[in-house]
Amino acid sequence: MRRIAIGSLLGLLLVACSPEADDATEARKFPAPRADSQTDRFALLALDCVHREYPNKISHVLESDADALPPSQLTPAFYGCFDWHSSVHGHWLLARLARTDPDTPMREAILAALDRSLTEENIAGELRYYTNGDRASFERPYGVAWFLQLVAELDESDDPQMKRWRENLRPLENSIVANMMNWLPNLAYPIRVGTHNQSAFAFGLMLDYARQVGSTELEPLLVAKSLEFHEGDRDCPIGYEPSGEDFLSPCLMEADLMRRVMPSDRFAEWLSGFLPDIPTDGSADWLEPGIVRDPTDGKLVHLDGVNLSRAWAMEGILSALPPEDPRRAALQASADRHREVGIAAISAENYEGSHWLGSFATYLTTKRGISEHTASGPGNQS
Repeated sequence: MRRIAIGSLLGLLLVACSPEADDATEARKFPAPRADSQTDRFALLALDCVHREYPNKISHVLESDADALPPSQLTPAFYGCFDWHSSVHGHWLLARLARTDPDTPMREAILAALDRSLTEENIAGELRYYTNGDRASFERPYGVAWFLQLVAELDESDDPQMKRWRENLRPLENSIVANMMNWLPNLAYPIRVGTHNQSAFAFGLMLDYARQVGSTELEPLLVAKSLEFHEGDRDCPIGYEPSGEDFLSPCLMEADLMRRVMPSDRFAEWLSGFLPDIPTDGSADWLEPGIVRDPTDGKLVHLDGVNLSRAWAMEGILSALPPEDPRRAALQASADRHREVGIAAISAENYEGSHWLGSFATYLTTKRGISEHTASGPGNQS
């Protein structure tokens, strides 16, 4: 991948690609970020990429010459940010910040970007792509889980514009949920990797979606499958992590999933068997952050993401532990350390990381995975 310098985030001028102009570049001006605002910095990363068509890595099976089309014609809503899933969670980032940071100077630009993408026509095009041919496994489970998270974000809003976008997404949402309902019973084993195919991370996002929208079919299926896969797990080898291209921790993401499906006391007991070596002395050095030696390498830069996702997983685990649990201090100390390292690495200089790391940082800093209906398991819900 070529290195793309988009300049300092304090600059006003960002360059993006316009499919309407046959991939000619168009200049975009966004407001200056607030000097002390991380969220403005993350918003600029997403605003720069959601309509940037190239470079692009598509996961696309050609069935004939007619399928050889530019990304914006294949998936007209989610063609930017280098790949489909990054485009989806780039849009989620924008919706999340519009909801949680209403005073951001980026608000008008955010709403305009979402309005440009999430049209009824564009989503109809996405649905045609998703349902044409044998694409039931397209972006499964990572990308479709992020899509459902985008739906949940819009569903949670009372803003009429966001409600309209949420309704526009419904046809694709229904098709994705139907595919997940077919896939989950056939999934015989968990997918224990640190990259896109990991099942634990996707299950967590899909569970949060199912609870937000009140799905009486998807939620119990996900809970049952999570318990089937992981209730008996013990002694997760976290010392073997991270692998060289991980952006998700297999051990910590599994624990972050299980706190969603167990009552607090049961989860605390399960965690003792699953990660028995979490210190009780408040130390932070029991889990070392991942190291990135070349931020221009699109695979190696995954380790910046593992630091951010580890931090939110540990905070998720903390949210479900009893207040007196002696492991809390060490979990918080390590989460803080991973957060500091992960956020410090986010830069607009290298598109290899800038097209997706802002979403991970936003998920962490806005505590998206921690809420009353996700933090303590179904047994403790009101």
